[in-house]
Amino acid sequence: MTSYVVEADGGSRGNPGPAGYGAVVRDAADGQILVEDAAAIGTATNNVAEYRGLVAGLRALLELAGDGAAAEVRMDSKLVIEQMAGRWKIKNEGLRPLAMEAGALARRLRVTWRWIPREKNREADRLANEAMDAAAKGLPWHSAASAVPGRPAAGPPASGDGLPGSGGGAAVSGAADAGPGTQAVTARSRTAGEGMAQESLFDSTDVSEAASDAPAAAARGTGWRPPATAATTLVLLRHGETLLSVERRFSGLGDPELTPDGVAQAEAAADRLSREPYGVQVIVSSPLRRARTTAEAVAARTGLEVTVEEDLREADFGDWEGCTFTEIQRRWPDELAAWLADPSVAPPGGESFETVARRVRAAGDRIAERYEGRTVLAVSHVTPIKTLLRFALLAPPAALYRMHLDLACVSVIEYYADGPAVVKAFNDTSHLR
Repeated sequence: MTSYVVEADGGSRGNPGPAGYGAVVRDAADGQILVEDAAAIGTATNNVAEYRGLVAGLRALLELAGDGAAAEVRMDSKLVIEQMAGRWKIKNEGLRPLAMEAGALARRLRVTWRWIPREKNREADRLANEAMDAAAKGLPWHSAASAVPGRPAAGPPASGDGLPGSGGGAAVSGAADAGPGTQAVTARSRTAGEGMAQESLFDSTDVSEAASDAPAAAARGTGWRPPATAATTLVLLRHGETLLSVERRFSGLGDPELTPDGVAQAEAAADRLSREPYGVQVIVSSPLRRARTTAEAVAARTGLEVTVEEDLREADFGDWEGCTFTEIQRRWPDELAAWLADPSVAPPGGESFETVARRVRAAGDRIAERYEGRTVLAVSHVTPIKTLLRFALLAPPAALYRMHLDLACVSVIEYYADGPAVVKAFNDTSHLR
């Protein structure tokens, strides 16, 4: 199983003064940097900045590899390491909320804590200093990662069905069927309180259409006013776990079976969806076995038949099928960087997110028209489900990289003839607890 190293640092010029943090996530096997994160955080103390760096590093690892990942956290702050390891008490009440936040994140992982001297924490220290420089100028920190030989240019995280964090290693949100938590990020540029800039992923046509539709949608919308017609309800269910999910590998058109845990997840979802308030009347499914098996579990509880909808299949990851994110990063660094930066770029021999969006939109339109006014369960994969949610929200392509979907999660969209679509639920896994 892949394990990781998180290195974090933070500081201020003046204590308190202009402050910033830096964090990196490495592959523990070879030390390769998989994620960089940093931010200028305004005026703060050294210790606050150090804790902010730790929180950022833990979040980056969770986005990259998901819950349960093994990692050694290394910092040159003796205070933070000893407090997080439980050997020192937290006497400064101002640090307690940050320590609690870091502790909550660490409990989702398998973490060991290690103090290191500053000279062995160079990358995180460099990022923190860059962020402090930016804070002193009142500017956001911007990554220079694209200039590092062999490292992909900064790009937004994806989250995915076939990537390593959804079940893969470093991956992209919205990518393949790998397992819970895939978010491929190589570098993230932030100001305090802001998300990563993703302008390169915004499709100008999509943005302009969303903007032009907004006033009309507001006039007829269902957000604040009661709907004038019955909704067509689309209940979106992601399939259960597969071995590729467990190993955090890209899983597109490959056809793995559900694991025993995946079957249990499907049964739990079936139990939930066969009861009120869902009232499922129609079941459609991706043709891939992991989705069909999940759909059939619901069909067995409801007495309904499963109709296969070809266009609800996962994206085709071509030559990357079955690979971890780290393997892809080593073998196809340029292709990966291009794919992360532009939804019109396809993996070698595969299918771009832009192409997936066209077929998924067509599938959604067919389902809404064919089953108007009814409740339809659609069992599918990360990329198609995120795409349908993105269209419902009138969001740009970059929104794919800002969503995370767990295995066997439920999301709900309602479509109204007199107004826009309304997202009623997102990534609900309460049936799995």
